[in-house]
Amino acid sequence: MLTFEAYSAGQARADVDLSGAYVFAQDGIPVRADLVARGSQIDCMKNSPGPAGLAVMWDVGENGKYLLSTTRLRDRKKPYNLNLELARARMMRLYQKREDWSLFDRDEAKECNEEFDKIRGVFIEALQLDVTDPPGASQLADEALNEAMLFGEKMALLQARLILRRRTSGRRIPFGTSVSVDDDVQAMEKRIVGTMDFLSVPTPWRLCEPNEGKASFEQIDKWMNFAARQSLAVHAGPLVSFAPEELPEWAFLRQNGDFATLRSMISNQVDRVVKRYAKHVRLWNVAAGLHCVNSFNLNFEQISELTRLVCKQVKTLAPQSQILLDMPLPWGEYYARNQRTVPPLLFADMAYQNDIKFDAFGLHIEMGVPADGYFVRDLLEIGARLDEFSPYGKAIHITACQVPSSDKPDPLAGWGLGEDITRAGRWHQPWSPRLQAEWLQAIYRLAMGRSAVESICWGDMGDLGGHYLPNGGLLDAHCKGKLAYRELRDLRSGKRKHSHGHHHHHHDAEEQ
Repeated sequence: MLTFEAYSAGQARADVDLSGAYVFAQDGIPVRADLVARGSQIDCMKNSPGPAGLAVMWDVGENGKYLLSTTRLRDRKKPYNLNLELARARMMRLYQKREDWSLFDRDEAKECNEEFDKIRGVFIEALQLDVTDPPGASQLADEALNEAMLFGEKMALLQARLILRRRTSGRRIPFGTSVSVDDDVQAMEKRIVGTMDFLSVPTPWRLCEPNEGKASFEQIDKWMNFAARQSLAVHAGPLVSFAPEELPEWAFLRQNGDFATLRSMISNQVDRVVKRYAKHVRLWNVAAGLHCVNSFNLNFEQISELTRLVCKQVKTLAPQSQILLDMPLPWGEYYARNQRTVPPLLFADMAYQNDIKFDAFGLHIEMGVPADGYFVRDLLEIGARLDEFSPYGKAIHITACQVPSSDKPDPLAGWGLGEDITRAGRWHQPWSPRLQAEWLQAIYRLAMGRSAVESICWGDMGDLGGHYLPNGGLLDAHCKGKLAYRELRDLRSGKRKHSHGHHHHHHDAEEQ
């Protein structure tokens, strides 16, 4: 068993927050475990032998509250000092990314290196003190972790900036936004034109075929026609998703566990949608999260077979378009709760090795609601995750990127009422319009600083009916642009700007 002792300001910490916590083994892959908080102690009863780590929500004061991980540790009787282990893992992460991003030996990195050595000094003191005085060690560890969090974000932004400077091709990657099929085109028209390069238009099966064999396309048509009139590129889909809200009622009743029936129903749906819109659509999101939302309880072979068939079908019907596999929950926490799913990087490997014909991965970076996949993570972790999807030589599209602009309840959000979004953690301060805009700027820079990333799509254009994340739109409920909307427009036009604390230098050359 793994046990941790948690401290707060050097005292045993009585209120350990286990929302979102999970245990992971090799390669960060979550494993089944029961977690129990008893006073300041966390017990992890895991089902599998071997070293494992704990990911847990952790408050680093004014620097934020994030889902952070320990390193993988061996079972032992004596509890580990959680504060120290979180700091240790963060130090290792900094080492690893500094190496990956070769930030040691650059002139720009001189003061970075001095800062790093200072943080390491504090951490080593904490390590030495832990032998005799764990509470004292926890205070030093807190200090090291606090500094390391800020430093990690600074390092991630520095790396992105150095790459952006080298991206001399003069190509700015396209920015887009998702719209909801229920949205009013007229209301949003003037906000979209001139701000966006493409639209992401959903094609939910329940909408295309509410009754079996009866297709209905008006709501999707209106967005496709709008995009064509404004010569906006279109990313469409997902064509196949097993999220309950995407599926027609009759599909559940019809397939009753028969894979062949399900396969032909899906094939008909794909055929209809792709034929109808092939000339409009540049990129098809073919399948979203089949590996993580498995309403039909398929096994690994069936998931991979279905993915292969649908990709092949779209390639045949629309040979000019790009084909994307979407990863809605790229960290894979869901796997700790449900073993009938597949961890994201395993799914990526499967797609890559099984000769599935696709061009790109889609990744969601959405944060700010207390549910697996949506707890707040810091910029270093986000940058590192993007890197982990890069070795396949496939393009990466950020297919949904979003945080709230307020932590007040949002009755119109699809997320459900009464969700306390403060439980999801926070990026530095509580969410506000300014913070949402700063996060957008930081994430877009991280993405633009990676050559694999080919487009960025904001999650919901507006906080109108049918949006998903509470207060997550670029526009408010009255279609008025928030600060994040203006930030996106400025980034797109390549204006020079400085946000507080982080020194971002825009180099106009690569952002024209």
